[in-house]
This record gives sequence, structure tokens and C-alpha cells, in this order.
Amino acid sequence: MDAPATDPPADSDEALMLAYGRGDAAAFDLLYDRHRVRLYRFLVRQLRDGALADEVFQDVWQRVIVARTSWRPEAAFATWLFRIAHNRLADHWRAQSHRPPAPADADLRTARVPDPDTPERRLAAAEQRRDLQRALDDLPAEQREVVLLRLEQELTLEDIGAVTGVGRETVKSRLRYAMGKLRARLQPADSHEHGAA
Repeated sequence: MDAPATDPPADSDEALMLAYGRGDAAAFDLLYDRHRVRLYRFLVRQLRDGALADEVFQDVWQRVIVARTSWRPEAAFATWLFRIAHNRLADHWRAQSHRPPAPADADLRTARVPDPDTPERRLAAAEQRRDLQRALDDLPAEQREVVLLRLEQELTLEDIGAVTGVGRETVKSRLRYAMGKLRARLQPADSHEHGAA
């Protein structure tokens, strides 16, 4: 027998979305403030194009606005929000029929990221970020998406499954394969030599 449904805590995302659906514009402002940075970062990392990320970002929030009166807390708000983003990205890639290459100046952009450490540390950090981005770029899209949702957005395996439309075990498998590929790709060269000795 199912337990009776309880109202979500008053300050939860779900309660805010329900309040917004009833016309409370301030509730939307709070939701937007809580999720805008994470959502935008996810879109930029997926699209690697600020202008395009801006467009998709606006579209995702527009869809939230349109759905406000019919939304029900069947999943966590963040899961639902990232599911909209996932679907919008899928629409974009279908329309493009390919994943565009990284911008020609990607290495320069990475190198320009400010770092308070010494020039040597800055160079090493930029090289590590570039290597990580390249390793992420080389992952199949499904694996890259679960890595970003897990590590950057800190979603649970269940939430990632709800976002991507696959089961928990598939998410787990994609994450395991992706992390294995990233570890192998990012492992220092001298560790390969020591392992072979």
C-alpha cells in the first residue's frame, strides 16, 4: 500500500515550483538563482559554445515557465530541469547531425584562465585542464553526459537515469567505462613505464 503523499518542505525546490505554478513569481526567482549556474555550466561544457549555450539555457527556462501550472513533483526539480536540458541538447545534436569540433582557440582560452600560483603551476594546471577537456571530448556523448551530471552537477545515479531516460545500471556502466577511459588517458606517462618494468 502506498504511503499518503506529503507536501514537500516549504523551502525545497519542489515546493517553490508548486508555488510558482500558483502564481508566486518570487518562487521562480529563487529556483532560478539556485540552479542557473549549474545548468549553464552543464550546457557550456556540453556545447562548448557560449552563444549556443545561452540560447539553450533560455529555452530550458522558457520550458520551465510554460510547464509551471501543470508541473507535479513526480521527480526532484533538479532532475526534471536537467531532463529538459538533456532533451534540448538531444534535439540540437539531431539537428546538427554531428558534434562540432572544439573551437580552434580552445587551448588559448584554457591557458588564459587566471591562476594565482607560479607561472609553472599555471602552465601545469592549464595542461591538466586541457588534457581533461580533451579526454572528456573523446568520450562517447552518453558517457560524457553521465560524467558531467555526476561529477559537476552531483546528481545521484537514479537522478541521472531520470535525466537521460536509461536505467540505473546503464548509468553505472556508462560512468564506469567513462571513468576507466579518463583514468587511462590522464595517467602520467612515467606510471606506464613503471607498470611495465
